[in-house]
Amino acid sequence: MANSLGYFWEAAGFGAHILGAIAAATAAAWLLGRRKGFGSAWPAVVLGLGLTAAWCLVIAVLGDDGLPASIAEAARNFAWLIVIYRLFATDGRHASQAPIRPMLAALALVEVLQIAVDIVAVNVAAGSSTAQIAFVSIVLLRLMLTVGALMLVHNLYAGASHQSRPVLLWPATGLAVLWTVDLNLYTIAYLTNAWPDEVAVLRGISALLLAGLVALGAAQSGTTAKFRPSRAVTFQTFSLLVIGGYLAAMVAVARWLSFAGGDYARLTGLGFVTLASAAAILFLPSRRLRRWLKVTLSKHLFQHRYDYREEWLRFTRTIGNNGSDSLPLGERVVQAIADIAECPAGLLLAPDDHNELTLAARWHWPAADVPAVAMGPAGVAFFERENFIVHMDDLRAGRDERGEAQAVPEWLRRETRAWALVPLIHYERLVGLVVLARPQTARQLDWEDFDLLRVVGQQLASYLAEHSGQLALAEASKFDDFHRRIAFVMHDIKNLASQLSLLARNAEKHADKPAFRDDMLLTLRNSADKLNALLARLSRYGNGAIEKVEDVSAAEVAGVVMERFRTGHPVVLGECLDEAVVGNREALEQVLVHLIQNAIDASAANRPVFLNVTADGVHARFDVVDSGSGMSPDFVRTKLFKPFVSSKPAGFGIGAFEARELVLAMRGRLEVESREGLGSRFTIRLPLAATNGLFENRAEKAA
Repeated sequence: MANSLGYFWEAAGFGAHILGAIAAATAAAWLLGRRKGFGSAWPAVVLGLGLTAAWCLVIAVLGDDGLPASIAEAARNFAWLIVIYRLFATDGRHASQAPIRPMLAALALVEVLQIAVDIVAVNVAAGSSTAQIAFVSIVLLRLMLTVGALMLVHNLYAGASHQSRPVLLWPATGLAVLWTVDLNLYTIAYLTNAWPDEVAVLRGISALLLAGLVALGAAQSGTTAKFRPSRAVTFQTFSLLVIGGYLAAMVAVARWLSFAGGDYARLTGLGFVTLASAAAILFLPSRRLRRWLKVTLSKHLFQHRYDYREEWLRFTRTIGNNGSDSLPLGERVVQAIADIAECPAGLLLAPDDHNELTLAARWHWPAADVPAVAMGPAGVAFFERENFIVHMDDLRAGRDERGEAQAVPEWLRRETRAWALVPLIHYERLVGLVVLARPQTARQLDWEDFDLLRVVGQQLASYLAEHSGQLALAEASKFDDFHRRIAFVMHDIKNLASQLSLLARNAEKHADKPAFRDDMLLTLRNSADKLNALLARLSRYGNGAIEKVEDVSAAEVAGVVMERFRTGHPVVLGECLDEAVVGNREALEQVLVHLIQNAIDASAANRPVFLNVTADGVHARFDVVDSGSGMSPDFVRTKLFKPFVSSKPAGFGIGAFEARELVLAMRGRLEVESREGLGSRFTIRLPLAATNGLFENRAEKAA
């Protein structure tokens, strides 16, 4: 096993140093034609790269434990010390900083002593105490050199002027990498009193990096060049570094346990590797860990938290996906904002005809208990006026910046998953409010979040406004079609009227003739049948007008309606208020019959429909409840009360529209709550006769 590891590290070291030699030689050859890359330091840089390539070749061919390798390393170090001095001269600091030349001279002396000790060590027998002393002396001298060289590199860049730093950044970074690897190598060699082959492999890689960084510095020719990897590359690279560091630490600890000795050392090492591998499998793929890494890297490595190009492309893909298998527009609106803040779910609240917010769409949030009126007119006015994004954690903590505490309803405070409220404003009008669920990695929202969410909210508001305009145009088109249909009906009525007029004129002349009378009766009967059939088709589609409003017994109306549904589908009358309401008897009966019939159509044969008549403050409340198929929030908001839109194959789609118009004409309200698969509740609110005077007095004062 030991021989196998030795062969592996030998092969790895050979490959790494060959790659380092190729990179350094290529960079040196390329720099021969770029004399302006580093000013007066250019010849020394080319020499340093050439000697670095030679050093890598010597180690790859002869190994790193002989005199040739030591001499090659000394030559490499001398060349790079000269490069440092020439770079100081390029910046004009070689004359003002007196310690530079003595420091360079001291390091050169250390390198000469190290070579002398190497020459002595060649003639010493391996394994003797003298050889051990020579090894320790060489390691200590090389440690002194690397520490001093790193100090010079630090002073070279840290003390440079603002104009010189772009030129010095890359070669200083490359030299820091080269000597940092040497520092770790010699430190481990000194502590273990042995040459660490595993760490020595990194020297070839450090030479490769040095060559690449020096070439990059020469390519910029004095201009500022910044390495700007994409966020995806950064996150993936950092993830690989974390995994690699974890595995390296795991191997190091396992080897330390095996070096500890004892009968159970091998068993302990294998057990640790097993447990560490299981922990890596469980935690490294964790979505929570990836989100934490993404937030941390965005915060510390990038000037901005968001990659705006990527965010805009994703936003466009989400909102523009309107294929047959895509989500409805309301859910896509929520998803577009939730993806930006990495929220797992959200809600869309939209204003209704009473300027109150109601649920328009859910995205991955089926358990949210949203009331029929999600937010009142005061909240709508606040968001239209302030265009303010509310962070719910701040609100729950008692912070109230612009009066949002009065605008946000209580149910949102109690909903612990609610994290942020994003208004969608279009021309100073609120067209929607997105409620974002708390992300897995919760954080404090800052100015960048607010700016991006506000801009995206405005863009989404324009999409929703455009969609509403298209629906209005489609509705107007259907009204035109309806008017054309009425024109045909009027044509039929005109023809019937013409026939009756002609019949009346002929009756004056031929009324005494039996044959004419028989023909007249047949004509009258046919005309009457045609008129009755036409009236039967049109009787359902009134204009919502009510001749008069009076006191009507709620119990009597409920009784008449229940008598109509006495047979057939079960309809149950629950509570029944024995009070008078202000309304129109015929209109109220028509509305209740329509709602109950719709509930029957939506329910299974064995599922009863319930009618309850109760008092709710100053109003009477008529509830029609079923446990049928229910309706989606989008259908309730955009289609239920729209004329010519029906879920029934043969429906004209004007019944619900007319029912609401009749209720509004009686100074009432028609509300609906529905869940798909659970059922629906339609509520009619009409003023009680006993409290109607309060409404009249308020109306007079308002006038």
